[in-house]
Amino acid sequence: MMGKAVAAVLTLLLISAVGTKGKALPRSATELRCQCIGTHSKFIHPKFIHNVNLTPSGPHCKNVEVIATLTDGREVCLEPTAPWVKLIIKAILDK
Repeated sequence: MMGKAVAAVLTLLLISAVGTKGKALPRSATELRCQCIGTHSKFIHPKFIHNVNLTPSGPHCKNVEVIATLTDGREVCLEPTAPWVKLIIKAILDK
């Protein structure tokens, strides 16, 4: 009986860990840490992207962070080294 409970808890932890890939952490008033705990590198069609925030590296985080807000309201951290993300960054910086 105890083994089933342990297995259930481990399964829930595994599912929650898998679900966090590429998601942004909630923003607080003082952002003193990285917002992205994982990144998404697969192509997302621009019609599904509502907004993109580019956060350069600094004392709060050593990584450049690219956070896209999708049209359904979700926030996704994009991999800054992915070729299609580099094009988005270039377009933002050229504006």
